Amino acid sequence: MAKLASNRKIAAVKHLAIADLRLAVIIKSIGACDIMLRKDQFRSLVETIIYQQLAGGAADAICGRFVKIYGRFPRPSQLLATKDARLRAAGLSLRKIEYLKDLATRVSDGRLKLGLLPEMPDEQVIEQLEKVKGIGRWTAEMFLIFCHGRLDVLPVGDLGLRKAMQKAYSLSELPSPENMHTIAQPWKPFCSIATWYMWKSLEKFKGIG
Repeated sequence: MAKLASNRKIAAVKHLAIADLRLAVIIKSIGACDIMLRKDQFRSLVETIIYQQLAGGAADAICGRFVKIYGRFPRPSQLLATKDARLRAAGLSLRKIEYLKDLATRVSDGRLKLGLLPEMPDEQVIEQLEKVKGIGRWTAEMFLIFCHGRLDVLPVGDLGLRKAMQKAYSLSELPSPENMHTIAQPWKPFCSIATWYMWKSLEKFKGIG
């Protein structure tokens, strides 16, 4: 893993603290932004699929057993050569095995060119990733934030962000995507950093108020 460049974070936090006073209070309480980036795109997508709809501890255990099959994180060709029964024994469901092998197949045959993704606009990356079984818009947005370090992603389908916005802006109900875009307008072009602070505020102030 690598850290998001300090100069980019400093510029983002400075902009957000001036643009949104409620967010400024959260930033002061949370402190420095320490988003960590995953540089291996294939690994990032595989782990995202493994972790879908699982509690952290259970997902950690399954991921650990998955990697143990190979001794190190597998390449697409190694994953494709692994029998489903062996992956099942590591704790993966048949559906997730299907998703993982579809991802590995698309990378292997060139339909998903991971090397080109960093040069593509956000929406084009999302479009490419959504072609993979088991990868929807939310997964693609997390990939953009935590693998590519894209600064202006607003995942309006993320429940944690919706809850954090509701609390931070004293809303009577969870905000709609339209309301979220309105609230986040002052955050641009640093919606990803603001989203990170929103997530952290939900963790820090859980059960308060």
